[in-house]
Amino acid sequence: MIRLFNYELSEQCYKLRLFMHFLRVEYETVAVDFYPGREHETAQLAQNDVWARLPVLEDGVSRLHDSEAILVYLAGRYDASAAWFPAQPAARAQVVAWFPIARDLTRTASGARLHDVFGCVLDVKRARHEARAIFRLVDDHLADREIEGRHWLAGEAPTLADIACFPCIALSHEGGIARDDFPAIRRWIDRMRHLDGFVAMPGILGPPR
Repeated sequence: MIRLFNYELSEQCYKLRLFMHFLRVEYETVAVDFYPGREHETAQLAQNDVWARLPVLEDGVSRLHDSEAILVYLAGRYDASAAWFPAQPAARAQVVAWFPIARDLTRTASGARLHDVFGCVLDVKRARHEARAIFRLVDDHLADREIEGRHWLAGEAPTLADIACFPCIALSHEGGIARDDFPAIRRWIDRMRHLDGFVAMPGILGPPR
């Protein structure tokens, strides 16, 4: 059984829960008191990740950290169709190209959320400004692809690119970053919410029933 060391309000943990739901993979969570307990810095987790970060995933003898790396692992092991992380080199490269953008979103949009929700100290004005600049590029990209009849960040169907970027963007309102000026992003969020197997988290609603 896969074990995910998990904090329910973490975007990085959520993207793994979301992907495992899409894959119909069974897993169990081990609750970690990230805030205010900072339990992720304890020796138990440090033995799995010298950087003392969440998420940490255990699958048999494999102990993995870094959300994008874990997404790649899960796709390689549990997605027999290779739909989420295509095997074709050019298509795979298009997906991987979004991982640095996902990290920039973590640094900026997620950083602003950490400031507003958890009281973390950072230059929140700069974080919001840089996040909005990234949002503009993503929104323009999605709008251009919609004109071509494509509706996802990379490829013809949702991929790990969408999973990697979705939580930080969908939770941006909790960091004081509104999405009113980004209509293509709003439509993309709605498409994600309507995917079969989608699971919500606090701050991200599921599709209307």
